[in-house]
Amino acid sequence: MGRPSRALLSRAVIARAALELLDEEGTQALTMRALATRLGVRGASLYNHISSKEEVLDAASQLINEEIDLSPLRRPDWREGIVEYARGYRQVYLRHPNMIPLVARRRVEADKALRGYDTLLGTLVGAGLTPAVAAEAAAAIDYLVLGSALETFTAGFARPPAGYRPDYPALADSLEGAAATDGGLPELDDRGFALGLGLLLDGLAARLRHD
Repeated sequence: MGRPSRALLSRAVIARAALELLDEEGTQALTMRALATRLGVRGASLYNHISSKEEVLDAASQLINEEIDLSPLRRPDWREGIVEYARGYRQVYLRHPNMIPLVARRRVEADKALRGYDTLLGTLVGAGLTPAVAAEAAAAIDYLVLGSALETFTAGFARPPAGYRPDYPALADSLEGAAATDGGLPELDDRGFALGLGLLLDGLAARLRHD
């Protein structure tokens, strides 16, 4: 018997194709018909492996969760571990920004996602935060990571910094200052994320010192 000319369908193959479609063409492009076309099969073939578009999104989200490295959260220095974890978490969503609106309000059900939150919360509680404050801190880290991956502050200002004078002098001064900093304007988003994360962790460390 001859071997099949294309890889056999599976939930993993379908999820990978869906994620690639989202990355390349955006959220509106993801339909079951478009996914079947991409895989070179009839639409009905997909339903032998996956029941709906919602299940496709769950499977694609699981692939992204697999890319997030949790190992930094097990470091002895809780602050260094969270910094490395958050940077890696952000890099994953910088590679897949079109998934952010789709996952931001979805229920967290996948084992890897639940394990990620459990590990982060365990790290925060292990550092000395109460479980309630740890939950607030984990939420704040999520907001910072996903918000910074979705939005680009720098790209919103298309003019050269001096082009905002004389009407917006503070904006012009700030953009000129950012342009003169190491990494210049292209790395302003990264520096803004690092600043926000650092301030958040400074606040948590100060709270631990005073509790």
